Amino acid sequence: MKNYKFLYLVLLLFAVIGFASCGESSGQEDEYVNWQPRNETYFTHIRDSVRQLIKSGRTDWRIYPIWSQADSVVGSKSDSVIIVHVEEAGKGSGCPLYTDSVRAHYYAWRMPSTTYPTGYVFDNSYSTNSYDESTSIPTKMAVSGVIDGFSTALQHMHIGDKWSVIIPYQLGYGMSGYGTAVPGFSTLVFDIKLVAYYKRGQTVPVWK
Repeated sequence: MKNYKFLYLVLLLFAVIGFASCGESSGQEDEYVNWQPRNETYFTHIRDSVRQLIKSGRTDWRIYPIWSQADSVVGSKSDSVIIVHVEEAGKGSGCPLYTDSVRAHYYAWRMPSTTYPTGYVFDNSYSTNSYDESTSIPTKMAVSGVIDGFSTALQHMHIGDKWSVIIPYQLGYGMSGYGTAVPGFSTLVFDIKLVAYYKRGQTVPVWK
């Protein structure tokens, strides 16, 4: 189910910046006017706010660098990190590697905009509108086969972890976007629950 509690937390962090922009020629709201700087400012503000929360001792917020960088460079650039809010902590041990495969539930949306103040949902793993994990088969995917921000999150997750992950466009769908659903330069949020993972060369069993 879409995590409105998490969105509320993010909106509180980001309350000082508005979403709507107006076109100079028509005077009408344009969904994507200044979309790149708006998204960059959005992500940077949240990242800086989360840094302060972490500094204050909060352990439910985390910042991770892209999987291909060392932890020592965390936060050096907005486009090199993801922001994580831990919704549920799993009990599994170990984390998937870049060469592994996983089964996971996920729910994905763009960050808020004029028409979609709680974000536009563009993808999810659930088979029905109920978003019920008990009746939906978790999606099988290669850790190396998803966007960098998603891949980075998976490589830090344990089985049973449920995270909300904020991804800058540089670790998402970049400048080109994803079809018509996600324009270029879009900050993304993924709710991810890691259900299982499988080592390289291991057959991923049929889900029952």
